[in-house]
Amino acid sequence: MIVAKFGGSTLADAQQFKKVKAIVETDPERQIVVCSAAGRRWKKDNKITDLLYLCHAHLQYSVSCDPLFELIRQRFYEIRDELQVIVDLEQPLAELREKMRQGISQDELVSRGEWLTSKLMAAYLGWPFVDAAEVIRFGYDGKIDHNLTRQLIRAQIQQTEKFVIPGFYGALPNGKIKVMARGGSDITGSLLASALSARLYENWTDVSGILMADPRIIEHPVQIERITYSELRELSYMGANVLHEDAIYPVKDANIPIVIRNTNQPENPGTQIVDHVDPQQEDRSRFVTGIAGKKDFTVITMYRHNASNEVGLLKRALEVLEKYRISVEHVPSGIDNFSIVVSSAAVADSLYEIAAQLKQVCECDDIKVVSNLSLIAVVGRNMALQCGISGQLFQTLGAHQINIRMIAQGSDEINIIVGVENEDFDRAIQVLYAAFAPKKGRKQE
Repeated sequence: MIVAKFGGSTLADAQQFKKVKAIVETDPERQIVVCSAAGRRWKKDNKITDLLYLCHAHLQYSVSCDPLFELIRQRFYEIRDELQVIVDLEQPLAELREKMRQGISQDELVSRGEWLTSKLMAAYLGWPFVDAAEVIRFGYDGKIDHNLTRQLIRAQIQQTEKFVIPGFYGALPNGKIKVMARGGSDITGSLLASALSARLYENWTDVSGILMADPRIIEHPVQIERITYSELRELSYMGANVLHEDAIYPVKDANIPIVIRNTNQPENPGTQIVDHVDPQQEDRSRFVTGIAGKKDFTVITMYRHNASNEVGLLKRALEVLEKYRISVEHVPSGIDNFSIVVSSAAVADSLYEIAAQLKQVCECDDIKVVSNLSLIAVVGRNMALQCGISGQLFQTLGAHQINIRMIAQGSDEINIIVGVENEDFDRAIQVLYAAFAPKKGRKQE
């Protein structure tokens, strides 16, 4: 069995629906189709989900949302009419509009984008429709009830061996609709794949897999053929926007591969995400899997004689950050100093207050604050197998006069993180990509 999730851009109009149908029908193993809400048709177009959020905001301020709702209505009518599908959309849309007049929760309102898109897709494929509220369940704490969800999904497959289901939402114990974070349809697909012990979880989008670097910085970056869940987590954490991070755990625990594929280029095999790579399939010549980074970090460095030997010093510093509910990114340290790396946005309103408290509780000899720092991660499961990767990284940046302000590396050697000035961010990624990207597969200009 294959669970296939299709993103909003791949369901934006009738032409995209036709592509999805062709993909689904080419492989009988594709038995479960998960739909996001219809997305943008062009760059400045509106996503259905965004329009629904806007509708709710208008309702909160007693402002008419009729023009917005009409855009939503017409989008679904256009798709239905062009596909020549027989499905009643008038009644559910009229009922939704009436609920909006009487009062409707934001979660229920925005979830209707996925519901309506999936209704259309089910009718177009001629498959049963299953409401996500019937099988995706949350506890009152707002967290997914994995055990109950698994039971309900398995019971559903006994009734219908294939079906279309909306992503992004489920139901609380009292039956009320609850949505996930944006991108939550990835999670829905992952839950279904895990519960049904699927052979594969396909995530269809508008890009051909995962790229080695950000295409906004690197022109035509190499596509990654295989990547491990651990590598993906590192790249995602550092800004590579590929898959909702909570979608990884259910399939990882069940050892089910994910494949990221392009609806517009179905012939491209995409990128496979696995728990581990079979040694026989491993490309031992490729040591770096991907490069990613984020801007705007602040480093607070505390200086104290023999700091490395003082028990509890770091604990006291972290308690100050905890009081302000600020998460710590990294904690590089030396003999007489240690640094705390945090998001600049997180400390924007309290930076110097925090610095003063840190100096007091840690009894620092001195404290320094450096802002406008970027973190860049070079990630690869094979880096530990090759001597000199760190040296090559530092030499590459040095040769291009890019100053390294911070270095961090985990003991598993899956990643090396360097801090550079914000103004050097793009250039640093470009020169590192040139140094580590495989020559084979690079697009020649």
